[in-house]
Amino acid sequence: MGLTRQYLRYAPAALFGLVGSARGNAAFVTLRGEWGRCVAVPACEHVFVWDARKGEKVLILKGSKHEVSCLRPSPDGLHLAVGYEDGSIRIFSLLSGEASVAFNGHKAAVTALQYDQLGGRLVSGSKDTDVIVWDVINESGLYRLKGHKDAVTQVLFLKEKNLLVTSGKDTLVKWWDLDTQHCFKTLVGHRSEVWGMALVSEEKRLITGTADSELRVWDITYIQEREDPDEPESKKSKGSSPRPEKDNEENETIELDESPEERLLKCSKAGSIMREGRDRVVTLSTDQMGKILACHGTDAVLEVFSILSEEEIKKKLEKKMKKARKKAKWKSEEDEHKVNVKLSLQEEIQRVTNIRASAKIKSFDMILSPKGELKIVLLLQNNIIELHALNLSAQVPQAVRASRITIGGHRSDVRTLAFSSDNIAVLSGAAESVKIWNRSTLQCIRTMDCEYALCSLFVPGDRQVIVGTKTGKLQLYDLASGSLMETLNAHDGAVWSIALSPDQRGFVTGGADKCVKFWDFELVKDESSIQKRLSMKQVRVLQLDEDVLCVRYSPNQKLLAVSLLDCTVKVFYTDTLKFFLSLYGHKLPVLCMDISYDGTLIATGSADRNVKIWGLDFGDCHRSLFAHDDSVMYLQFVAKSHLFFTAGKDNKIKQWDADKFEHIQTLEGHHHEVWCLALSPNGDYVVSASHDKSLRLWERTREPLILEEEREMQREAEYEESVAKEEQPVVPGETQGETGLAGKKTIETIKAAERIMEAIELYREEMAKLKEHKAICKAAGKEVPFPANPILRAYGNITPSEYVLEVFKKVKSSELEESLLVLPFSYVPDLLRLFNEHIHLGAEVELLCRALLFLLKIHFGQITSNQMLVTVIENLKKTTISRVSEARDVLGFNMAGLQYLKREIEAKDEVMFFADATDRFEEKKRKRKKKEKMVLAVV
Repeated sequence: MGLTRQYLRYAPAALFGLVGSARGNAAFVTLRGEWGRCVAVPACEHVFVWDARKGEKVLILKGSKHEVSCLRPSPDGLHLAVGYEDGSIRIFSLLSGEASVAFNGHKAAVTALQYDQLGGRLVSGSKDTDVIVWDVINESGLYRLKGHKDAVTQVLFLKEKNLLVTSGKDTLVKWWDLDTQHCFKTLVGHRSEVWGMALVSEEKRLITGTADSELRVWDITYIQEREDPDEPESKKSKGSSPRPEKDNEENETIELDESPEERLLKCSKAGSIMREGRDRVVTLSTDQMGKILACHGTDAVLEVFSILSEEEIKKKLEKKMKKARKKAKWKSEEDEHKVNVKLSLQEEIQRVTNIRASAKIKSFDMILSPKGELKIVLLLQNNIIELHALNLSAQVPQAVRASRITIGGHRSDVRTLAFSSDNIAVLSGAAESVKIWNRSTLQCIRTMDCEYALCSLFVPGDRQVIVGTKTGKLQLYDLASGSLMETLNAHDGAVWSIALSPDQRGFVTGGADKCVKFWDFELVKDESSIQKRLSMKQVRVLQLDEDVLCVRYSPNQKLLAVSLLDCTVKVFYTDTLKFFLSLYGHKLPVLCMDISYDGTLIATGSADRNVKIWGLDFGDCHRSLFAHDDSVMYLQFVAKSHLFFTAGKDNKIKQWDADKFEHIQTLEGHHHEVWCLALSPNGDYVVSASHDKSLRLWERTREPLILEEEREMQREAEYEESVAKEEQPVVPGETQGETGLAGKKTIETIKAAERIMEAIELYREEMAKLKEHKAICKAAGKEVPFPANPILRAYGNITPSEYVLEVFKKVKSSELEESLLVLPFSYVPDLLRLFNEHIHLGAEVELLCRALLFLLKIHFGQITSNQMLVTVIENLKKTTISRVSEARDVLGFNMAGLQYLKREIEAKDEVMFFADATDRFEEKKRKRKKKEKMVLAVV
């Protein structure tokens, strides 16, 4: 067997240049007990927590590979629920930064998350139209609610009642009774998608935002008790609140799925509040107290409204009443008694102010302090976080921008990257600025304003950089001062490409004006100083018939390769500019190319998704490789080798071997098109830039990469993806209704089921061996040593039945039901016998009862028709009832004890409270007496 070529693996080292992704939402979080200071924002697959005051990153919650789509902090402020693009949800601890719980239930991106008041339940809505309620404490799914026909946009728990409100892009708002898991009301009064919802006025009002400039307000009337059918009619009429009169079309709302006995509330339209924005609502939300309502559209304006409390409404009504009575008095005495005053909706929900951000707003969060200061954080489309403060107690509230986090990244997509010759500095250029980063610390060292940058290079010596722009200019910057030294009009169109000459005395540029221009570095005398400064002068021009897209020198500087818009690559002699070769074969223009270190190979990447490898001696095509699923945007050889990297619009970076024409590895991480990449001169680092606003650093490790293993890993990943896309297993005898199981079949649930099956197989084998051993002992008439199983010995010489229980305990709580669902029935009888044994001993009663009830539910027909299991079920019935009642008694006792302690503490606090009040009263009395004495003295 011949020796296989050994490659080294490139691994992700860091993500930088990103402040916050515009995909998810921003949220205030509490760190170290500091309120309203830290902000969590999505950053591709991670979550960054920023200190808004200092502008520093204080915590990174690391994800795996899918983009973050939704964030929600828990009510206690200790956890953060994060929803991902693949439908998974992870709950992170903000103290440790670790993911403590993971839920898998949705098939598409999570679009909405909400905790209940105590933080014990979490509800999630998704693009797959399902709503799932999760038990955070038990780490498992409770149920799936099906009813929406399009993506769910918002989910809200009611604080007082066990109800849930959901809205979707299907124009519907649904009310769910969580006791019965049933949709008892559907609001169909909207003509377009419902993008946001908020409950205000102590949950007596619902405000919805749609695709127009109207915020619709709905009055909610709760019906106190469900009517008892045995109650007399007279009592019924007294007990239930009357249906509000619908005097006009405005108040009319159609209600579906509603039966008289199921009716829990009534919902009628109260009116509308007009927004200033004409486009759709993107985010609509209230603060935690429900006093402030804010919303924004697809523009840069956040509209803030104030909602009056019941006390404030009463005061306003009294004032109005007084005014009306005064008016009536002037007219006649009779009118005075007939005065009837109502507050309009615009008076109850008042516009406070509009906050204008510096760019389009993608999401916001707000927090109201007890002093009346409103803090608002805005996540903008252009990679900025803004924090605004609004003093509501002022006569005319004005928003003040408290801070702005911008230094960490560019405002627009990075279109060019370059490495310095010492592998330390990285240049990134975008539409508005050029930034220099330190590769080891990932800190931004310099930010210099520029025009739209398309290509760049470090001048030999790494003290200056040259940037080619979209307007055809060459801009020369000095890194020490961070200033623009010179601007030259180089081309009439965009400067698409720039390449340093191998002798480092000059460079070449190619532009959209069909010219290739040769430039030399020179030192010129500056008028302002005695010292000479670096400049550049044009020495030659090569005129061509088509726009130039890319230019590259051969390492010996004899040849120059030029890629043209006519899909060909022309090779010229550098000294005479005579034509040498034409490389044709691509169906679309060649966007990038590079020549190997020894000058023997040229690799070209095109918009036709192919990479072609050519010999530079005769221009023969060695191989054409289908490289990416979209245009190949960038290509570069690794120094001193025939390996090269390509970047594509399919979000991937790939490494190839130009000798063996093999795909070595794929670097996956970016979530949008990869525009460009740069390799360090020593080949140890790769930096890439993408449309997701992030810059990523990849590092060459010492780990060898074996191609067969890499292909095997790819096949496994494809299989795992196909498992997730498969149809979910169906429970026999169950029809598809409004509710379903919360979990979904994943590779983890299949592995968990396999582990349970293996444990039961081991249990069967061990029991058979034990039987044999007893027979041998009986035949021999003495005790023969029993051969111990190595697995059981590793667990501390436990019994086979205890081993099965151990395996059960290791199955994640959120995956238990799905694992049991794929378990074949042949293993169930053994499981039931083991359950009986363990429940009888009082081991893991809660877990085993949950598994037992689920197995009985899904295999009911087979279990009841099996005569062998009758005695097992009878025994289980007795043991489970006795053990569960014992567990309930323990819980009841503990609850009573805790309530007693709570009452004791409250009683102590009340005593303290009264003592404080008495002290304050005495203090006031003393001050009053002192004042009186002073007045008397003056008199």
